[in-house]
Amino acid sequence: MPPPVDVEKLAARVVARERAAIAEALNLTEDRRAPAREATARLLARLRASGAIDRAHRVGITGPPGVGKSTLVSALVREIRTGSRPKSVGVLAVDPSSIRSGGALLGDRMRIAPDAEDPGVFVRSLATAGELGGLARSVPLGVLVLSAAFDVTIVETVGVGQTETDVGHVVDGVAFVVQPGSGDALQFLKAGIMEVPDVVVVNKADQAELARRAMAELRAALASLHGAGIGARGDVVLLATSALDGTGVRELWGALEKHRETLAKTDALATRRRAGAIQWGARAFARRHGEAGVERVGGELALERALAARIDAGEEIPGIIESLAVSPPR
Repeated sequence: MPPPVDVEKLAARVVARERAAIAEALNLTEDRRAPAREATARLLARLRASGAIDRAHRVGITGPPGVGKSTLVSALVREIRTGSRPKSVGVLAVDPSSIRSGGALLGDRMRIAPDAEDPGVFVRSLATAGELGGLARSVPLGVLVLSAAFDVTIVETVGVGQTETDVGHVVDGVAFVVQPGSGDALQFLKAGIMEVPDVVVVNKADQAELARRAMAELRAALASLHGAGIGARGDVVLLATSALDGTGVRELWGALEKHRETLAKTDALATRRRAGAIQWGARAFARRHGEAGVERVGGELALERALAARIDAGEEIPGIIESLAVSPPR
């Protein structure tokens, strides 16, 4: 039995950006025991009541293995911290799971290598633990915790294939990273993942000729897909970066900021976050209670409607999942 959690004090310490409290809160979100789930729901309610969660900018960095996501995230963190408008940054780096311990292998965290003396940067590694979709199951809750403490929350997915699109449910904007000369650029344009990014990044632009060729291919293919009404949207930004020499990193951050500002001018940001929360809630409920549980609440559409109503009423997903299982909607 875990010790009782004083969620009011913990929430206040998280908002005050106490590193020990942030780590404790993230540990709580990863704990699958019933008391921890109940405490997590109360903690998130307190954090949301503070107003801190909704102010943060949530960014996703995704792409296939080996394209340099972690190195690019490290360069992006430096840009955010030292740019014209410095902001605090929390990072969730989703790593493959160790086959021995089941924990994160910590490779991404080692490559991100934040300044240990900088209180404005926090990096946490999470293991996929066999979870599909490029994320760990506790990421949506971890995003909310970090969003209460930091101005910007970055989620770096584990290396993804052609259909892992979960990151789009938990962030405000997604950068999809490809590597020139790898053959990935056009291959991924045929896949469902190309419906997710707001920015497409050709990394390792120091490989000049290969990067130029990849940019030209992607630009033409994105235009074709948009014209055909499939895949990528017409407002997707395409740019080249090099985490090695810093090329394009400022432009990447500028594109992500501009995208978020555009969403925030209308109801689009709140709509995106609400839709993402419903999708994650439905997935979490199905994972916990199985097909039989989904059938008891009336099927997938009924589950999503119930989640939407409860989210709109201000409830948090961990609590909703438990109460729906006990008292299905009529």
